[in-house]
Amino acid sequence: MASEDSRDPLHDRIAGSTAAEISDSIRDLVERGALAAGDQLPSVRALAERLGVNRNTVLAAYRALVVARIAATGGRTGTTVLGPGTGPDEGFTPGTVLRDIGSGNPQAALLPDLAAAFATVRPEHVLYGESVIDPELAEWATTWIAEDHPRPFRLSVTAGAVDAVERLLAQTLVQGDRVGLEDPCFLSSIQTARLAGYAPVAIPVDAEGMTVDGVRAALDSGVRAIVCTPRAHNPTGASITPARAAELRAVLAPYPHVLLIEDDHFSLLAPTPYASIIAPTHERWALVRSVSKFLGPDLRLAVTASDPVTAGRLALRLSPGTMWVSHVMQRLAAGMLRDVDVREQIARAGAHYAARHADFVALLRERGIAADDGAGLNVWLDAHDDAARAAERLAARGWLVRSGADFALEHGGPGARHLRLTVHDLDDDDLQRLADDVAAVVTVAGRESAG
Repeated sequence: MASEDSRDPLHDRIAGSTAAEISDSIRDLVERGALAAGDQLPSVRALAERLGVNRNTVLAAYRALVVARIAATGGRTGTTVLGPGTGPDEGFTPGTVLRDIGSGNPQAALLPDLAAAFATVRPEHVLYGESVIDPELAEWATTWIAEDHPRPFRLSVTAGAVDAVERLLAQTLVQGDRVGLEDPCFLSSIQTARLAGYAPVAIPVDAEGMTVDGVRAALDSGVRAIVCTPRAHNPTGASITPARAAELRAVLAPYPHVLLIEDDHFSLLAPTPYASIIAPTHERWALVRSVSKFLGPDLRLAVTASDPVTAGRLALRLSPGTMWVSHVMQRLAAGMLRDVDVREQIARAGAHYAARHADFVALLRERGIAADDGAGLNVWLDAHDDAARAAERLAARGWLVRSGADFALEHGGPGARHLRLTVHDLDDDDLQRLADDVAAVVTVAGRESAG
C-alpha cells in the first residue's frame, strides 16, 4: 500500500494545477495500475503544499474522484483508491455452492401472494401533471404515520428507502458536507454518502442504538444531516430505546436545522415500539418507511413523512412532469396494506423472525458463545477473530456469511471482528449444525488469541 508521505515517489507523479488536472493525473495512475485498490492518496494538505495550490483545489479533485467511484473518503483514514468493482451490497451471492446465510433477505414464503393481490387492483392510466401519490395509499400512510408523529407533515412516495435517503440527502447536502452515519452502517447508506462525495462521520451504535456521545461528537464536527435506524438496525439488530431517544432529542435540540432522517425499514415487523429521535420542535426531519421487508423488495416503494420545507425540495424530483413511483405499484401496496389477511400474515412473519433469532441465540449460549439480542432479519455475532478469517473458516464448513467489516465506515471499525448471519429460513437441524460450526470457529479463535 502506498504511503501517505508526500515524498513517496509514486505520489510525486501526481501533477496538475487545477482540480481537473489533479484528478485526471490520479485517474491515469489508477488506470495504468500504478495506484491499486486500497492505496492511500496523500493528505489534502500535503499534496496542496507539494503542488503549490490551494487546499480547496485538491479537495475538489478528491471529491471528483469519489463521485467517479475511483476513490473513497473514510474520515480519519483519508482518501483511498477503490478497486474496479463496486462495493459490497445486499442479496444472494450467485454461483456459490455454500449455504448462503449472508443475504439479508426476507423469507419469500412469508411474503404476501402477489398474484392474489394483483387480482384486486384496477389500474388506470395516470398522465403527466396528475397527482404523484395514489389517494388510497396516501390516506392509509398518513393515518399510520400520524400515530407516531401527530405534528403537521407532508407525504412523499419514493422507489424504496434507499431512493428516499439518497434524495433527502441530495436536497440538503453538497459535495464535502458531513453526514452522520451509524457505525457499523447499512451498506447502501455508506455507498450513497461516498459516491455523492459527502464526508461520512461515524456514530457508534450500542445495544440501545446511536450513542449519545457519538451524536454529540458528530454535531460538534459540523454534520448537516444524520441518518438513523430507529428499529432493527442493520447489521446489529439494535433498536433505540425510549430512554436513549429522549437523551438524543435533548442533544439535538440546539441543532433544529440539522436534517434528521429515520429509516424505519422494519416497521410493521418490529417486535419493539417506535422510539423517535425527532423532537416535535425539530425543523428539518424525515421518517422513511419502506414496504420491502414485509410486502417484498421488488415493489420498490417507500412512504416518507417530512416537514413542509424538506418535502417541497423532495417534490422537485418527484413532480408530475418528471419522476414518480408507478401508481400501479402504489395501488397494489395500498390494497395489500388494507387487507386484514395480509396484515395478519405480516404479523406472523414478524413473530417468525423474532423466534428464529431467539432460537439461534439460545443455541449459541448453550455452547458458551455470546450473541447480541436484537431484532431484524440477522444475527450480529462477535467472532473473536478477524471477520474475514472467521468467514473463511465457516466457508470451509459450508456456510457463506457476511463479514462485519463490510459495514464499517472506517478500516478496523466496530464490525472488524463481527459476522452477520441471516438464519431465519434455516430448519431446526440446520440451525443446530450452524450453531455447532460457529461455536467451533469462535472457540478456535479464542484459543489462538489466548495463545
